[in-house]
Amino acid sequence: MDLSNEFTVDVPIERAWAVLTDVETIAPCLPGAQLQEIEGDEYRGIVKVKVGPITAQYKGKAHFVEQDQVNYRVVLKGEGRDTRGQGNASALITAQMVAAGPSSTTVTVTTDLTVTGKVAQFGRGVMADVSGKLMTQFADNLSSTVLAPPTEQGPIEEAPVEAPIETPVEAPIEEAPVVEAPSVVRKLDLPEPEAIDLMGTAGAPLLKRVLPAVGMLALVLLIIRALRHRD
Repeated sequence: MDLSNEFTVDVPIERAWAVLTDVETIAPCLPGAQLQEIEGDEYRGIVKVKVGPITAQYKGKAHFVEQDQVNYRVVLKGEGRDTRGQGNASALITAQMVAAGPSSTTVTVTTDLTVTGKVAQFGRGVMADVSGKLMTQFADNLSSTVLAPPTEQGPIEEAPVEAPIETPVEAPIEEAPVVEAPSVVRKLDLPEPEAIDLMGTAGAPLLKRVLPAVGMLALVLLIIRALRHRD
């Protein structure tokens, strides 16, 4: 399914680009998400989703497919699976940034989302509503933390400038051949995320889908009760 969302941040487009392409910085602003490790240009983590009493946890990875700084366009590919094997999710996310003024930027996010398992039962209408609200939460978190203006500090005393120390000139050293170092996995110690509550986030659209099922269940219970009284 295709989802489209838009939000505006009160920073120039150059600043918005620097922040929104820094996955490690913005990860804590994503509802339900936790970035756990980075290896090269691959980011790995989890997303927790709650549907009533059921909590699903998707473990996955993401990487940049495209970063076009000239046109302020970025494409991110992500995929994950339910840790209990009850569904998968994959998404191709395109973010297009446009200067809304000298000190504000509008970001349009288009997501090509594929979901299987329990979460897929809600359909496009509910998922679109949920994604819109989550994007609003993300933008609010971004503005109140990462993009918040720095707090005022007192004047910083400058250290005295020392005279440069002259060092003797040494003979040039032959450079050793460059050997590529093996990829290193960097572990991150970020706080546990709170699961996205789809029931609370979706609100009325989700309840409209649930109520018919609840009504049918109530009807069945009434029929069973009537039959028992007849016996």
